[in-house]
Amino acid sequence: MSPEERIAVADAAITTRGSLRAFLSTPVPRAQIEDILRVAARAPSGTNTQPWQVHVLTGAARARLCAKVRAVYDDPEQRALHTEEYAYYPTEWRSPYIDRRRKVGWDLYGLLGIAKTDKARMHEQHGRNYAFFDAPVGLIFTIDRVMQQGSWLDYGMFLQSVMVAARARGLHTCPQAAWTQFHRVIAEELSLAPEQMVVCGMALGHADMSAVENSLVTEREPVAGFTRYLEN
Repeated sequence: MSPEERIAVADAAITTRGSLRAFLSTPVPRAQIEDILRVAARAPSGTNTQPWQVHVLTGAARARLCAKVRAVYDDPEQRALHTEEYAYYPTEWRSPYIDRRRKVGWDLYGLLGIAKTDKARMHEQHGRNYAFFDAPVGLIFTIDRVMQQGSWLDYGMFLQSVMVAARARGLHTCPQAAWTQFHRVIAEELSLAPEQMVVCGMALGHADMSAVENSLVTEREPVAGFTRYLEN
């Protein structure tokens, strides 16, 4: 393979990755899941600590977790009893971050025909997180509570590696922070050790490219918008 071909392959795996929200029921072989995780495990981590733990759910195990979390999500009184263990988003939103957040939300809802006042459909769409958007493989990622901020940075590189390795195999993913609100339900259903903390979930499978929500392409800042070059 020429240098140009290597660049094209790597770039395509990264730039065609997206957070897709509709999947086909087509199974993903366990051997392929293991290949993805084996490759992703080459992600860097400080002093090779490798802080990631992965829980792969398929079949009945996936269905049980989805049903239990969705039941809590759909019950306002029960849902109010569940909060995230860590702050994924800032407590004080500022521009340009709030502007980007709002735009992607309304772009998605616009494609789905969900009006700003349609709380029921918003609830239903968000609830699709808890079916892994119908992907046949659900991943729950956990980390040991003793690990600190640096290990969470390492974890991000591992998650990206999972997603890029999946794309190289023709699969798609959707990383999901939505699962963290229901970490206690997850811990009970998956029999997590007390020292294990839920980082996020991820849908993995073959995307349903006929679904309108999968036509969403989020915008990115140009390099000049986030880069400074210091030479002298």
